[in-house]
Amino acid sequence: MSQNTRRRRTVARHGQQKTPGAVSQLLKFIAIGLAVVLVSGFGVAAYIVYDLSSTVSANAVDLEGQEDLPPDISAYEGGFNLLLTGVDACEEKYAQYFGDRCSGGDSEGTLNDVNLLMHVSEEPRRITVVSFPRDMMIPIPECEDAEGTVHSAMSKQQLNVAYTDGGLNCVAKTISDLTDQEVQFAASVTFGGVIEITNAIGGVEVCLASPIKDRHTSLDLAAGNHVIEGLTALQFLRTRHGVGDGSDLGRIGNQQQYMSSLARKLISGETLGNVPMMLKLATTGLDNVEASTSLADPMKIVQIALAVKSVPFEDIVFLQYPTFTDPDNPNRVVPDKDSAQTMWDAINANSQLQVTHENTESDGVILQDPNTGAPVETPTEGTPTEEVPDPTATTPGVVALPDSIKGNSAAQQTCSNGQVDG
Repeated sequence: MSQNTRRRRTVARHGQQKTPGAVSQLLKFIAIGLAVVLVSGFGVAAYIVYDLSSTVSANAVDLEGQEDLPPDISAYEGGFNLLLTGVDACEEKYAQYFGDRCSGGDSEGTLNDVNLLMHVSEEPRRITVVSFPRDMMIPIPECEDAEGTVHSAMSKQQLNVAYTDGGLNCVAKTISDLTDQEVQFAASVTFGGVIEITNAIGGVEVCLASPIKDRHTSLDLAAGNHVIEGLTALQFLRTRHGVGDGSDLGRIGNQQQYMSSLARKLISGETLGNVPMMLKLATTGLDNVEASTSLADPMKIVQIALAVKSVPFEDIVFLQYPTFTDPDNPNRVVPDKDSAQTMWDAINANSQLQVTHENTESDGVILQDPNTGAPVETPTEGTPTEEVPDPTATTPGVVALPDSIKGNSAAQQTCSNGQVDG
């Protein structure tokens, strides 16, 4: 039976909440399948994947309405969606690094601070990753937690409280209700999971147009290129005061720079051609992930990996869900539903996407000149624009997104717009 990615009933039931936070999920799903495919024939590959996925199966989380999902991802009409959530659980091994978040007044509850919806289209395969601001004020539906307690729906609350109310299940339901997109697969990773996974991959190269010094995360990096891993990578992903205007929206841009670089490294021969590294990544990923039951199927993981492994960089696009400043609180944002609908319409139609937003000094990243490798100058008010190409000029089949939608493709080089905070 065909499953459409639009409007579903993805709510989740309660399940064991052995949580894991962030961005590196893209790495896991590709790594698990491709590692074994590179090692040997399909039969042996299936056996290895099954062995690696036993850890995930033991703690898998059910998503409502997914008991009869097709066995093959090619049966998903319009492609499929994968929710990737980063949570700030304070694991004993790593709590020492996070100060008040794990020992002070902010230590109660577990928040979904990173929320990504990765859409993988039908042929031609394209990948679109939409990041949702954690401070976006939206309705949170009724959710049931792991102990069976039902939490009442809220008409307006920050997105990042959904995990506290009902775990990965509730995040899936909240995102699905907001976007009208079906969520077939979901997973989350913790602070510690990010540390272990970035160590396993051997680091990711990032570019800083200017230094980052953030006393809140203890991140201190000079301008230039850096290969970051472990705790440094996690702090780079967490830094807010060290980039752009110090907002969560600026942080998302910085995270997308990391994800773009990760995608390029992962799909390059440097990683996919390295069988021992791929097996290490697969094992590390599965040891640090909480996943939906739909992802606990080893063959489904292989299918997802094979579906995304050959997508060209220009068709791997990272977008930020568009927002307005909340009229009730200038420190929060609310959805820009008109711009978002334009974005989803283009994604659902499997169109090529063009980001028209031109980054400013408030954004977390700036573009890097592909010819010289130098950062492109950040435009300021009054700067002549006659020499700048028209961002709305597109070729047939390409959708120019509204200026309110920030982002970039994996083919574009961006650099952190670093700031010194304390």
